[in-house]
Amino acid sequence: MKHTTRILATVLTLSLSGLAQAQSETFFNVTSADNQAQGMAMVLATQMIEQKAAVRILLCGPAGQLALKSYEPAMLKPRNVSPKQMLAGLMKSGATVEVCALFLPNAERTPADLTDGVTVGKPPEVAAYMLKSGVRAFGF
Repeated sequence: MKHTTRILATVLTLSLSGLAQAQSETFFNVTSADNQAQGMAMVLATQMIEQKAAVRILLCGPAGQLALKSYEPAMLKPRNVSPKQMLAGLMKSGATVEVCALFLPNAERTPADLTDGVTVGKPPEVAAYMLKSGVRAFGF
């Protein structure tokens, strides 16, 4: 009986561990042109990465500009940091950052215009990630 209880406890622990791991994946879809909305997405993504969540960010539409080398958004109070600077910090902490597949051709840009480390998201791969069990999605 003790052996069965130990096995059940181990299975339950592994199941809960897997569930916690599955729930620690996040997907941020940032499309807003609003500097504060972009900043809040980065603040929350930073908090989640600090709490050991995997963070994946897809920038599309006006928010895609955050991925451009030449773009410099306004600083946000109270820390006097821009959403682009926060995004760079997220990337250094391991976040995956992509622009949507429609951004570059519609902004008349090329991958060479992107900040180092930012890639172009491939719709089948992004969709598969979004459909993974336990991925929590957020839109800004």
